[in-house]
Amino acid sequence: MKVYRLGCLEGQMSMLIFHALAKMGHEALILVSPVHTIVSVGYFQDANKAVDLEYCRKNGISVMRREIGGGTTLLDRNQVFFQFIVRRDNPDFPRRISSLYELIAGPCVETYRQLGVSASFRPVNDVVTEEGRKVSGLGGADIGECVVFVGNIILDFDSREMANILKVPSEKFRDKVHKSLEDNVSSVLKETGTMPPRREVEDLLIRNFAQRLGALEEVNLERDVYEKACDLEKEMMSDDFLFRRRDLADGDEGYMKVKITSGAQVSERSYKAPGGLITVTHIVQGDIISDISISGDFTFYPKDRLSDIEETLVGVRRDISDIEEAISRVYRDLSIESPGVAPLDFAQAICKSH
Repeated sequence: MKVYRLGCLEGQMSMLIFHALAKMGHEALILVSPVHTIVSVGYFQDANKAVDLEYCRKNGISVMRREIGGGTTLLDRNQVFFQFIVRRDNPDFPRRISSLYELIAGPCVETYRQLGVSASFRPVNDVVTEEGRKVSGLGGADIGECVVFVGNIILDFDSREMANILKVPSEKFRDKVHKSLEDNVSSVLKETGTMPPRREVEDLLIRNFAQRLGALEEVNLERDVYEKACDLEKEMMSDDFLFRRRDLADGDEGYMKVKITSGAQVSERSYKAPGGLITVTHIVQGDIISDISISGDFTFYPKDRLSDIEETLVGVRRDISDIEEAISRVYRDLSIESPGVAPLDFAQAICKSH
């Protein structure tokens, strides 16, 4: 398998290269960082609700949506990102998403330990210290004919800037977010008091991935891959893509209900499942769902099948058992996986917004 050691790239290229390789059907391991700070929004998130777009605009921070689930992340040059791309038809790798998470978590955990940080994998998709502080968040999704998994080694973490880029209801709330990030997210510098050279971190990652993936060949980025990434930049940096998922009603995170008539209402609520936050906005006529939008920071595979669940729920009675049964059928028929998020979690999110 090829290894692209790309260093620090301008603009959004640190995220676009792996999208390009996946869409071209090429397997690879990428090690990369952005030159300047960027914000990455999860595939199923509502960018308007997740990110303080005005703050990002004023401070020259680019915001992009990735084709991978999970939450909003801050990317900068003090993090070394690893991006693993494998074809879905490759028989040498496990089929289940949870097994692939464990596979890529191994090199990350081992690298942290070699850097002096006692780390371990915590399902669904986190790498944490002995005290439970998060030092890497893993994400995965299907892109083209491939499955892509991403993670990072955090050399240093700007918790204040992370709090600044998030959409929050008040500055007091932002201060609490900052404190929580300080308490619960860590880095090599915070844990050991030292910043290892980037080259050392990359060497460790390559060595540890090779032990699990087999021989790795370090190569330069091909021109056709770069050109594909440039083409994707026009699409993925457009407002149409960034804001492509819009809920049926505007409102803050939490609960909101708007009565339209005596028999119709629009409701929105966020529900925390083990694998991430689910936000459901839906219209109910009587007790029948007539329209629904699901967003959040969970992982869902295949990612484009979330719309099948939304379509299936139209016409279903808002009853927890009816909804769970309908969603479970879609899961079985389409071989859907969503680590840490079950059909019952979606049903709870919908029914508890009543």
